[in-house]
Amino acid sequence: MAFLLGFLIAFAIGVTGVGAGTVTAPLLILALGLPPEVAVGTALLFGFLVKIPAGGVYLLKGQVDGRALFRLLLGGVPGVLLGSLLLTQLKGAKDLVLLLVGLTVVLSAGLGLWRSFKGLPQGKERPHLLPPAAFGIGLEVGFSSAGAGALGTLLLFHATRLSPQKVVGTDLLFGLVLALLGGGVHLYFGQVDPGLLLALASGGVAGGLLGALFATRLPKEPLRVALLLWLLFIGSQLIYRGVAHG
Repeated sequence: MAFLLGFLIAFAIGVTGVGAGTVTAPLLILALGLPPEVAVGTALLFGFLVKIPAGGVYLLKGQVDGRALFRLLLGGVPGVLLGSLLLTQLKGAKDLVLLLVGLTVVLSAGLGLWRSFKGLPQGKERPHLLPPAAFGIGLEVGFSSAGAGALGTLLLFHATRLSPQKVVGTDLLFGLVLALLGGGVHLYFGQVDPGLLLALASGGVAGGLLGALFATRLPKEPLRVALLLWLLFIGSQLIYRGVAHG
């Protein structure tokens, strides 16, 4: 079950650049009953592992913008470290974490659907926006494991003139670094399920690689829309649980 789950999530990540933390952590909470802080830590390290092959494909194809990536990491690295540390202090506030993760998922999915249906105009070069906005994304990733894919993609479309392929590739590398750092903090505090992580990653590495390799041959937009609609449902379930038990 975990092998197949990891494969499917990673395949979607390889194609769309969206889904590592946004899908994984909610499913681990809802389907497997993991405590929110353990689900977030496990999802972060899973995201790191599955983004390695997918990110490598985009990097080898020259679909990563180094300057944009540097600006993203400038703000995202301190953000994700702070967010991860905040979550370690809120282990007792599970309902609050459920609510915040759910709100993040719904916001990310809603923004992604808005972009898909309305379409965004070609972005203007606004490089000064990348570090401060990436700090907020990093904070969210460290706290909920969600946001790097959907929010990072939206930020790059808004603040750069990169091609869609370079947006996905640059954001994948950005998310990879954030997942490693945030997951490392959670691992240090014992908020990772190693056995589950291994099972997820064993399917996820292959899924991420195949997704990236087939990204140019698959209809990206229908898959992205289906994924985002599923995320809206999952996010709403998390919000309901956080509010109902709060």
